Amino acid sequence: MELPTDLAARCAADGELLLAVRHWTGGIRLVIGDATIGASFVDGRVEDRVPDAGDDVIELSGPVEVWEQLLAPVPPRFLNDVAVAATSGLRVPSDRLLYWQYLPAVARLVELLRPPAYLPSPPQPAPPPPGTWDAATGGYVHVRLDGLDHRIYVEQAGDGIPVLLQHTAGSHGSQWRHLMERPEITDHFRLIAYDLPFHGKSVPPDGRDWWTEPYRLTGDFLRSVPVNLAEALGLDRPVFMGCSVGGLLALDLAYHHPDAFRAVISLEGAVHIDGDLDALHAFWHPQVSNEAKARLMDGLMSPTSPVARRRETTQLYAAGWPPAFLGDLHYYLEDYDLRKVAHEIDTTRVAVHILSGEYDYSGSVELGREAHDAIEGSTFTEMPGLGHFPMSEDPDRFVGHLLPVLDALRSTA
Repeated sequence: MELPTDLAARCAADGELLLAVRHWTGGIRLVIGDATIGASFVDGRVEDRVPDAGDDVIELSGPVEVWEQLLAPVPPRFLNDVAVAATSGLRVPSDRLLYWQYLPAVARLVELLRPPAYLPSPPQPAPPPPGTWDAATGGYVHVRLDGLDHRIYVEQAGDGIPVLLQHTAGSHGSQWRHLMERPEITDHFRLIAYDLPFHGKSVPPDGRDWWTEPYRLTGDFLRSVPVNLAEALGLDRPVFMGCSVGGLLALDLAYHHPDAFRAVISLEGAVHIDGDLDALHAFWHPQVSNEAKARLMDGLMSPTSPVARRRETTQLYAAGWPPAFLGDLHYYLEDYDLRKVAHEIDTTRVAVHILSGEYDYSGSVELGREAHDAIEGSTFTEMPGLGHFPMSEDPDRFVGHLLPVLDALRSTA
């Protein structure tokens, strides 16, 4: 395969890469078959030389056929990012701390090796005039959870059938903001996006010394949030839609609370997610910033999703309370498991709709289809060209898949 000879120049001209390597004296080596390329950094400045292997150098290596797919203009699923490519033949460093610290730099350097046509963001629509208000309005509602008073932050838009919207692990309700500006949805549905406690604007409750405890999200607590929120808001059997952690929660609610909701929409859902939570503790190290978590999420998205929307999605992660992401994954990887009971979900009591993005390597299409097969009467939609965050990474494409589900709900309301 033909490799660029101007990698150092590309790095030196790229603002994102320069921010990611700030203060770093070291380098990145890419071993591609028999060839080696890379870039060196001295206190964050780019030097035009391939670094030697060493303690402060991150080296990725793998066969040419893996690199050819990883560096394609539109990489195939599961080879679109260095983090996931590590499960497909790409070898990553054994020094995991350095790797996690500079994962944003490594991932961006690999992007810079792709054909230049891949890099630019598509044209953005013209902004609304100054003084324009978005459709969503926000406020706090008091909800009793675990015996404590919680101020839950809620944003709403639209009228009609109520839809509670649950964000992904470590993020908050802003992920749903694009749907709230779509009249084809809000003319018929009242969208209600909330921030989980400890996320976004839902600050921790008074009444216990939460700062002395590790944060771990459990199923009992998580299920109680939408159930009690719906009661506090006076909602009559709302629809529930969630993504990732929220996608699992959708199916969890269908099993545990079928009469509390008229339908659940599970984005990137499954009956179980395999994963080693201990292996992810490296990015909970005090020397690893939230930028690493954010960049890891980029690999879960489609390379064809608009760059601006992808970066907005990852910014929400970088802005979150550091323990929230890892603590939410306790539910995602360890607490949640419907494999033995999913077949008992009664879709005559609560409709179940499952939608899975092509590029999601966590809640994959295969896992979504498995959940659909286990739940008689459910529907399943595969979403080509979308990843783990369909509502925020490419809302225009996502709405095309969501509207048929919403139309079906309107017809049975």
